[in-house]
Amino acid sequence: MKITKNTLLKDVLALSAPCTCNSCNNGCRHGSGILIGNDKKNISMFLKISEKELDEKYLEDIEQFNKKFQRPKLLRKDKPFGQCVFFNGKGCMIHEVKPLQCRTSIACKDYGEDLSAWFLVNYLLDIGDAEAIRQYQSYSDNGGKLIPGASMDEMFPDKKRLKKILRYEVLN
Repeated sequence: MKITKNTLLKDVLALSAPCTCNSCNNGCRHGSGILIGNDKKNISMFLKISEKELDEKYLEDIEQFNKKFQRPKLLRKDKPFGQCVFFNGKGCMIHEVKPLQCRTSIACKDYGEDLSAWFLVNYLLDIGDAEAIRQYQSYSDNGGKLIPGASMDEMFPDKKRLKKILRYEVLN
């Protein structure tokens, strides 16, 4: 199956069979997944703690493409990256309810990078936000993975407006 911007979530999840191999766990050693939708609620219910306690003990704020999100804290040890707070060295302690980004991050499959790009354009990027568009252009210009339907030309048919956004003539 070819993964495109318009691939349905159910199809992506079918390709993202739960995996705990060393390749997939490597991401947990160097980062964590962004929470979206019901991820926070599901994790707090799984851990049998309040969402407030989850926030205080286990989550941190992050910004991606000019948008604020939360993710599990990273155990950094004086580095800009670190192990996910829910990774116990062997696997994910919340594997059954881990964030959607984690569920779709399959490193052991040849389409894993496509799944990460799919998550980015469908959940992180707000195409109505001029600054997000500029940041996505930078991502694209610097070798960021693009999947069919997610190029600047395909997502932004109004070339005149896109040009103005990229020149900072449109700020919002």
